[in-house]
Amino acid sequence: MTFEEMRGQAVLEWEALKYGKVPIIRVGAASCGVAAGAEAVLAAIESELARRGIEAVVSRVGCIGLCYAEPIVDVTMPGQPGVSYGNVTAEMVPRIVWDHVINGDPCLDLALGMIRGNGHPAGAPELFDLPMLRPQSRVVLRNCGIIDPENMQHYLANFGYSGFARALTLMPEEVVDEVARARLRGREGLGFPTAEKLEACRAAPREKKYVICNADEGDPGSFVNRTLLESDPHSVVEGMLIGAYAVGASEGYIYCRSDQALAVQRLRVAVQQMEERGLLGRDIFGSGFGFDVRVVEGAGGLVCLDDTALVSCLEGRRAMPKGYPPGPAVSGLWGRPTVVNNAETWTNVAVILQRGSGWFRRYGTEASKGTKVFSLAGKVNRIGPIEVRLGTILSEVVYGIGGGIANGKRFKAVHVGGPLGGCLPSDFLNTPIDYEAMAAAGAMLGSSIIVLDEETCTLDLARNLLAFTQSESCGKCVPCRVGTTHMLRVLEGITRGQGKPDDIGQLQKLAQTVRDGSLCPLGQNAPNPVLTTMLYFRDEYEAHINEKRCPAGVCLMGVSGGPAPARVR
Repeated sequence: MTFEEMRGQAVLEWEALKYGKVPIIRVGAASCGVAAGAEAVLAAIESELARRGIEAVVSRVGCIGLCYAEPIVDVTMPGQPGVSYGNVTAEMVPRIVWDHVINGDPCLDLALGMIRGNGHPAGAPELFDLPMLRPQSRVVLRNCGIIDPENMQHYLANFGYSGFARALTLMPEEVVDEVARARLRGREGLGFPTAEKLEACRAAPREKKYVICNADEGDPGSFVNRTLLESDPHSVVEGMLIGAYAVGASEGYIYCRSDQALAVQRLRVAVQQMEERGLLGRDIFGSGFGFDVRVVEGAGGLVCLDDTALVSCLEGRRAMPKGYPPGPAVSGLWGRPTVVNNAETWTNVAVILQRGSGWFRRYGTEASKGTKVFSLAGKVNRIGPIEVRLGTILSEVVYGIGGGIANGKRFKAVHVGGPLGGCLPSDFLNTPIDYEAMAAAGAMLGSSIIVLDEETCTLDLARNLLAFTQSESCGKCVPCRVGTTHMLRVLEGITRGQGKPDDIGQLQKLAQTVRDGSLCPLGQNAPNPVLTTMLYFRDEYEAHINEKRCPAGVCLMGVSGGPAPARVR
C-alpha cells in the first residue's frame, strides 16, 4: 500500500467517526487524567452505556493541557458540537449519559467548553477560547487530547507521516536544508541548532549511523516529553524517521524512564503499528530507505541531559559525559555518528517537513524560531503542559495562561529551566521567553516554569534544587562532585541559622569553580538556582545570615540538624 492510499483510508475512517450516527465519548487518559480517576470514570461510562443499551464510540485520548480539570470527558452527539466536561467523577456519569447522550440536553453547568462543530449552545464558551488555551500556539501539542494515541489511523488522518512522505521526495541534504531554513534549535534547553547536528552526522564518512530520542526529562518538575509520548507518540517517531533519512541512519533508540509505564506502553504500541504498516523496516514505501526503532527503558538521570552521557548509558555503561570534540554527531553510539534530540525537538522536525520551514518561521523571534512547550506548575490557578510562541513574555504565562497566583497570594518569583535554571523576581515578568533572554537573566529555557508565591523561601528552593542536582552528579568531574557538596553544606548551614557573613562570597567562589571545571551541562549550570537567588533575593540571604530569620517562615532557624537535604526523586 502506498502512503497516499494509507492516508486516504485513514481520512475516510476519521470522517466516518466525526460525522457518524453514534455518540463519540473521549476520556482524557494521560497520566494526569489517570491520577485524577479517569479509569474509574471510563469504566462507569462503559457500564452505564451497556446498562442502557446505547451504542457509542468510547476512546482514550491524551492530555489536552487542562490538568487542573481532569478527568475530562468529551461528548459529541451526531450533528452537534461536542461538549467537554471537567472534573468528572464516576457519580456524575449517569446524569451525563441520561441528559446529554439520551435526551440531547448538554449538562452546561458541568461543562468546561464546547468543541468546534455544528452550532453552539448558549451557556458555555468555545473550549479553545478558555483563558488557559486561548493564548497558546499549539504546534507540537496539536494532537494532544484530540486523537487516540494508540490509534495510528487518527494520526495519519491528521497529516501524520506526511512530513516523512515529503522527505522521501527530497535528497537527504535537502531535508537538512529545510530544517536549517526553519532555524530550529534544540528544545533541551541549550538551544544548539538542530540542522548543524544533522549535517555533521550526514557528512560523517561511516556506513552505520544512529538517531536517538532522549525522552527522559531529567527534571522532576517537567512532564513535556511524557505528555508527548502519552498523547501523540507517532509525532515523535515521525521526526526520528525524517532525521534518520536525512543522515543515513538505519537504527534508532528512544530512551525512556522505566517508571513512566504509560508513556512506554503507548510508544511500544506506536512502534508495533508502524512495523505492521510498513513504516519501519526495510525499503519503506519502496524508497530503498530502511529504519528500525528500539524503545529502551532506564533509570534516567539529570546527567543524561548531556548527549555523550546518554550515549554511554545506552551502551550499557555508567552515564558519564565525555569531552568535546568530537561530539556524538561524529563519534556517538558505539563510536558511530549519532544524532541525539529530545522528544519535543523530533516532533518539531516532523512539523517542519509537514508544513514547511517558512510556515514554522512565522512563530517566534528573530533568533528563536517556533514554539516552546513547558510544564507550568507551582502556585498558579491553572497548571498543565502549555505551548507558547518563543518571545512570549513571562507575565502572559503567569497571569494569562496560569490565571495568576492561587489563593489570593502575592507573586514572588518564577523559576524557569528546572534544577539547572534560574529564579527570577517580578522585575522580569516582561522578559520574553527565548534562549537569549533567559540566558541573560541567569536562567535557561528548559522545559518547566514554576511559579512561586510570597510563602516561598528562595533559599529553601535553591537548597532543594541543589540537593537534587548534587545527588544526580555522576562524580566524574571533581569540581562538580565536591563543589556542589560544599555549596549544599553552606546553604544548609544558612537555612539552619548557622550562616556566617562570608558565606555569600564563599558560595559565589564555589559556584564559579563548579561552572568552570565541569564537562557537562549539569555541572556548568548546577549553580544557577543559587546564583540567581543570591543576585535577586540578596535581602533574604542577609536576613538568614545576619538576623537568623527566615522572612517566609519556612526554614527551621536554630533547630539542630535543620531541614534534611531534599531528595526530589
